[in-house]
Amino acid sequence: MLGNHGRGLTKALFTRPALALGRLGVTPNMLTVTGTILSVTAAVTLLPRGHFVAGPLVLLVVLVADSFDGILARATARSSVFGAFLDSTMDRLADGAVLGSLAAWAALSMPAGTLRTTTIVAALAAMILAATVPYARARAESIGATAKVGIAERTDRLLVALGATFVVGLGAPQWVLTAALGYVAIASFITVIQRVWTVYRQTQRTGEPA
Repeated sequence: MLGNHGRGLTKALFTRPALALGRLGVTPNMLTVTGTILSVTAAVTLLPRGHFVAGPLVLLVVLVADSFDGILARATARSSVFGAFLDSTMDRLADGAVLGSLAAWAALSMPAGTLRTTTIVAALAAMILAATVPYARARAESIGATAKVGIAERTDRLLVALGATFVVGLGAPQWVLTAALGYVAIASFITVIQRVWTVYRQTQRTGEPA
């Protein structure tokens, strides 16, 4: 999964910049909120209007910078329960803005027909299921289980969606984006099932009723 492989790289590249921000008085929570504001603003102002080259590039930069809050928190021993809660909540807002904006673009700009309908449905399904993935993990942890498994982490989902958006902006056919959104929805659904099954097995080992 891209998210797992990328963590070591982002840590190596961005620890020093993150620490520099910390010396300026910037806190991890400030970075979390700022990153979310930038992500949502870029998504809702660029994607529905069809800016499919600039939009993904701006969002990719923000996505990379989104790792600064966690790096700064760990490097300065300022990790907190509230910080983790805030980061997860803000991530859901940003993800919803991206996928919802792609659904809005399809509704506003694609010609009426099967492809338009499929794109809207795929984008909305991806938005709902992508939000369900972290909820399943959080709910599992609240009952003492773990559910870190799954084929589609947040970074994977966003890179697929934004990558397809970018290539459509360069001239690829619109169905490429439709297919990518469908993939995100299906991969998210599979991840939810994997997590449900994992928690089910854990609860059965502890004697919980099915």
